[in-house]
Amino acid sequence: MICTKCHERAIISQRYSGQHLCQDHFIQDFERRVAETVQRNEMVKEGERIAVAVSGGKDSTALLFCLCRILAKRDVELVAVTVDEGIAGYRDDTIKAAKAIAERLGVELHIVSFREEYGYDLDEMVPGKKVAPCTYCGVFRKNALNRAAKRLEADKVATGHNQDDEAQTIMMNYLKGDFERLMRFRPWRAQRGLVPRIKPLREMPEKEIALYCMVNEVFTESRECPYANLSLRADVRDMLNDLESQFPGTKQSTVRGFEKIVAKAQGSYAQMDLAACKECGEPCVKELCKACELLGALKIRIKLSK
Repeated sequence: MICTKCHERAIISQRYSGQHLCQDHFIQDFERRVAETVQRNEMVKEGERIAVAVSGGKDSTALLFCLCRILAKRDVELVAVTVDEGIAGYRDDTIKAAKAIAERLGVELHIVSFREEYGYDLDEMVPGKKVAPCTYCGVFRKNALNRAAKRLEADKVATGHNQDDEAQTIMMNYLKGDFERLMRFRPWRAQRGLVPRIKPLREMPEKEIALYCMVNEVFTESRECPYANLSLRADVRDMLNDLESQFPGTKQSTVRGFEKIVAKAQGSYAQMDLAACKECGEPCVKELCKACELLGALKIRIKLSK
């Protein structure tokens, strides 16, 4: 298989685009598309400090590596933030990988943990609960990232969500009929106390992100989170992967279709103003933020179990 743009051997066949790309042209294509996503959506402005969420997995590794390259000539400062949820036998390895890529790129790294922020590791939160592990993890991780970004005086938080992640989240909310959550997925104005999120990799397929890490020699083999198969996302992921294999471009169409819905709904959907949580001061919809709600219930459960 020969590269569409030259006579070198291709390392990837993009079924959705019809292109075959060699290593050099694949890297160029990947970084061009990420740069276009950043520019088209005005994700980064001159003089900004960007907190990059780096877990040590392939997506966040590719994110930090790619941003360092495409923003190298701009007046933008990158700082890495790693959240240690406290998952035995899993997070320790990825933290090592996060430290390694940050050191290689000369980016300052800050580590925040569930234990330091909330008093418990995720493993302690899980036993005997009625709430899925991913609910605890998702809520507390977002909360910890926002708090860390404010302490670091960051203007934005960049996360490694890819096209697969975006399509899964959109489909999950379609299945639940949760229109309000769908609209919050693409907020169009900043909220007080909430550091804006950007997703530079949101149009990049997961497989291409893994390949980008491999050809740049920054790929680190990591195990899947032990709680991943307990979520609805796992079933939606498998469904979308099956559809993508039969109908290439399904994930891309899912994301682009959602973007059209958001564009049409902006004029008729009023984005809710957030208040400050009476416990921690973080942005929330009710009197308590979701993190404080979960933490309060968790403390009661642990107290009763003793």
